[in-house]
Amino acid sequence: MLGATVANRWFVERRGLVLGIFGAAASAGQLIAVPALMWLVVVIGWRQGTVLLAGVVMLVLPPVLFLMRDDPSLMGLRPYGERRPEAQSAAEESPAPEPGTPLADARRGGVMYRAVRAPEFWLLSGSFFICGASSNGIIGVHFVPHSIDHGIPEVTAASVLALMGAMNFVGTLASGWLTDCYDPRKLLAVYYSLRGLSLLLLPFVTEFAGLAIFAVFFGLDYIATVPPTVALVADRFGRMNVGTVFGWVFLSHQIGAALASYLGGVARDSFGDYTAAFLGAGILAVIAAMMALLARRRPASANTAEARS
Repeated sequence: MLGATVANRWFVERRGLVLGIFGAAASAGQLIAVPALMWLVVVIGWRQGTVLLAGVVMLVLPPVLFLMRDDPSLMGLRPYGERRPEAQSAAEESPAPEPGTPLADARRGGVMYRAVRAPEFWLLSGSFFICGASSNGIIGVHFVPHSIDHGIPEVTAASVLALMGAMNFVGTLASGWLTDCYDPRKLLAVYYSLRGLSLLLLPFVTEFAGLAIFAVFFGLDYIATVPPTVALVADRFGRMNVGTVFGWVFLSHQIGAALASYLGGVARDSFGDYTAAFLGAGILAVIAAMMALLARRRPASANTAEARS
């Protein structure tokens, strides 16, 4: 969420690529930090290991606090790629609504007062809810138990999950670049459709080779949805409002992940395997693809102004 705010304040061009780099960096951090923490737990114990890792993280804070700035204007700069005055750019990002419309009457209520009245907010929140449910909630929590159910050793299953994380690095970078080049709605539709297809096939994949192929395929798509979703939030609600609006959209992602992790376990206990959970997540992902296509990139007032000109 903070990465989305930074990218949209500091970049006009290449925003998608920057978001992809941020996402890939997060994946790389997990690939490094999780094994390191596990090693520390074995060597010195989990308490001391956690304290040591926290100390390393604290070393990063001084450069962030004293060298980074909230906005390029604080340094006398414009966002990368902005070729027009900030005032004009801001006006184009958030076009003034026509007098007398509900949006004009609600402007003084704040960005979220307006956002919750826009269908696009609920479409993006709903699709991101499904994103969390079908990635962190189902695969992140239940992929290893599914593999163990089919006789694959726990360590081997964890290595397949690590392969998924490595492919996530590649997929997020590629998604960021694609977001700068193509309509993010269409990208989301493709991502969610492919995710749905892979989840619908997963119950029938029980061998190590097949699970490894699934890990490569799904890993490319794991958080590839973030750059186009952030781009749609910026287009629809304004670049300077990304932090606020995307924060609530991301909350729906985490709620979806929490519910899916619980309901996936309930399905496993009730039916004896994860077939129902994976099939349900696959169907939801296809629905998310349709929701993404229904979202407008610009406010209705902006579309009307473009049509008149």
